[in-house]
Amino acid sequence: MKKSIVIIPTYNEKENISLIIESVFSLYQEVHVLIVDDNSPDGTATIIENYQIKYANRLFLEKREGKQGLGTAYIHGFKWALGQEYEFIFEMDADFSHNPADLIQLYKACEQGADLAIGSRYVKGVNVVNWPMSRILLSYGASKYVRWITRMQLHDTTAGFVCYKASLLRKFNLNKIKFVGYAFQIEMKFKAWLLNAKIVEVPVIFTDRSRGNSKMSGGIISEAVFGVLKMKISSLLGKLEI
Repeated sequence: MKKSIVIIPTYNEKENISLIIESVFSLYQEVHVLIVDDNSPDGTATIIENYQIKYANRLFLEKREGKQGLGTAYIHGFKWALGQEYEFIFEMDADFSHNPADLIQLYKACEQGADLAIGSRYVKGVNVVNWPMSRILLSYGASKYVRWITRMQLHDTTAGFVCYKASLLRKFNLNKIKFVGYAFQIEMKFKAWLLNAKIVEVPVIFTDRSRGNSKMSGGIISEAVFGVLKMKISSLLGKLEI
């Protein structure tokens, strides 16, 4: 996994951060990790700084002044990674809902020609562990809704476990990404689709967090439902900036 970096946004992830750092580095000697922390009051950043001594020149930390949203954290990370000339740029959660062992599958998909590889929960049935049925239906229904509105032929439109080729990210105006919550994932995929990117879905198993608290909220859901419709209308009117 040469020239690869995994971006992990954090906010109050002290229960998970040591384990996820050790897990990624134990699996892959060549990969680097960038953690974007939004001033976690639980001391997440301090734990990361201690690990930077052990993983010098492999583990990087960007600290922001406050909680600004998942989307802006990834945009911050993308800009940093592009400035450092990484070729393969990953998104991954800190809570082990995304299995670090699956990074290699996403990497291989991009190495073999994909511009964007998606770790998909729904490309082969429903591969979700430890979620209540209500949340499975919400997530699966959201992906179906987004697919219907946007006409993207993707099964998991809200997935947050992905690998981008830097060459694709450079085609985006990252300052024009509108969404800050989980709808950010939809916007990025939709704009990649409008750019005629080669998008590949790789089946993975998603496991709900066992430590720490979920960041899901009603505002995030509302942004996704209404924002996607607005985004699609803007694209039809030729007003969507990529």
